[in-house]
Amino acid sequence: MRRWLPPLLIVCALLGAWELAARLDVLASALHIEPFLVPSPSEIGQALWEDRGLLADNGWVTLQEVIAGFALSVAAGVAFAVALHLSPTLRRAFYPLLVASQTVPIVVVAPILVVWLGFGIGPKLAIIALICFFPITVNTLDGLGSVDPDLVKMMRTLDASRSQTLRRVEAPSALPYFFSGAKIAVAVAVIGAVFGEWAGSSSGLGHLIQEASAQLQTARTFAAVVVLSALAILLFAALAALERRAAWWGPSGTKT
Repeated sequence: MRRWLPPLLIVCALLGAWELAARLDVLASALHIEPFLVPSPSEIGQALWEDRGLLADNGWVTLQEVIAGFALSVAAGVAFAVALHLSPTLRRAFYPLLVASQTVPIVVVAPILVVWLGFGIGPKLAIIALICFFPITVNTLDGLGSVDPDLVKMMRTLDASRSQTLRRVEAPSALPYFFSGAKIAVAVAVIGAVFGEWAGSSSGLGHLIQEASAQLQTARTFAAVVVLSALAILLFAALAALERRAAWWGPSGTKT
């Protein structure tokens, strides 16, 4: 209760202020727009209920894209981090390029990927994987390099091979770091899914937001955003729960 009560009270206070301001047309007057373009929380809640079938169908499409794209980024990010860790030459060559890749706006890349890969699920997976790849790779690489040097020396005295040292010492040490990067990645993965669906899609929450905005159905637009946020929070919580079991020796694994 002590953990969840403060943020819950803040959210309730913000929603209450929003509801009051919307009913009094304060927000519409301040933003100089029509009142129907500023839905109240109660109107958004009504849209969540009335459009529940539509939101569920499109949310399921987006969730599948996020999970598949995130899985691709985990496989590629961990493999790339291990390769850079094992080869200092590769690290010197590719690490600056890895950082430079984050300077390219994903909104620019998304339409290009749609042109290359078509309007199917391919470009969505590629965009999500690109967004998630960086935090997973960098955090895993930092974790692999954070192992206690004395443990590595001990493995050498025991005549352990390089792969045995990686598997039994460095990988367990990197696991909490990997989960830190994975939690960041999965939280922003829904953004990648939305960008991909905006660039070209016939379903998904991003497509629904685009369609509802064009029709000035602002309550439905906000309802889709609420579902997107809920998906990100649920995926983050699932990874946090997995972390407490798979990496119980890390800082997050010791929390209850």
